[in-house]
Amino acid sequence: MRFKAEPFSLPESIFTILRDLIHEHTGLYYENNQRTMLGEKLSPRLLERDLDSFLDYYYLLKYDINAYEEWNYLMDLLSVQETFFWREIDQVQVMVDILLPQLLELPKFRYQAVRIWCAACATGEEPLSIAIALQEKGWFDKVAIEIYASDGSQKAITQAKKGIYRERSFRTLPEYLKQKYFQKIEGGWQIQADIHKRVEWSLANLMKPYEIHSLTHANFIFCRNVFIYFSEDSIKETVSLFYKGISSPGYLFVGAAESLLKITKELDLQEIGGAFVYVKK
Repeated sequence: MRFKAEPFSLPESIFTILRDLIHEHTGLYYENNQRTMLGEKLSPRLLERDLDSFLDYYYLLKYDINAYEEWNYLMDLLSVQETFFWREIDQVQVMVDILLPQLLELPKFRYQAVRIWCAACATGEEPLSIAIALQEKGWFDKVAIEIYASDGSQKAITQAKKGIYRERSFRTLPEYLKQKYFQKIEGGWQIQADIHKRVEWSLANLMKPYEIHSLTHANFIFCRNVFIYFSEDSIKETVSLFYKGISSPGYLFVGAAESLLKITKELDLQEIGGAFVYVKK
């Protein structure tokens, strides 16, 4: 790897085509005032690849025979992995205490499993919180439940599969649950194996329909704190895929700071048990 005395320059014209290419592949959208931020995120990678400019990197992503591998690396680089256990737990509790019992009144659930999908699970705290909440109420002993968790970052999924977490991940989890479901080991806390195995982990890009098609066939979809990084067009495309696949009735949870009211009329926003949820009737 060579050294470069001055930082790489990201001209506006190159920023535009690079930003749009990243948007097309990942859904992540960088506004014009975020040009410097994107340049700073990508500059170390240009050095690692021994490239001379951002235009070279654009050509690598768009035309190189090994571009797929570079896109995987870029997803790791750009993904925001800020998450923790018991985050926005009110939605999970509504699913566990209200919506799941209602769903199980339908005759078809005598013969099929309930499917839950965390569509952007990062390092796994969200799906594991769901598994803990279900375990606490004894649901795994009452009905077949399948939990799927995916993310576009291979690095995040690899970490989720390890199931080891540092103190920062526990800042809102009640201490008694931490002591009950985690074991202190060197380097962090290990999730209990019986809980960890409840989740099936996979790599999936929300902008690639063929990667998420089977996952959308769920009764509950959690896609929280993802759309704040997407453009409106990317959100519409993703929500449309969710709507086509999700069961009826089906429930979509997004983050507290996210709204789909201008995005879709097909999903009905309801307040249930003090939490907001989009419902496919």
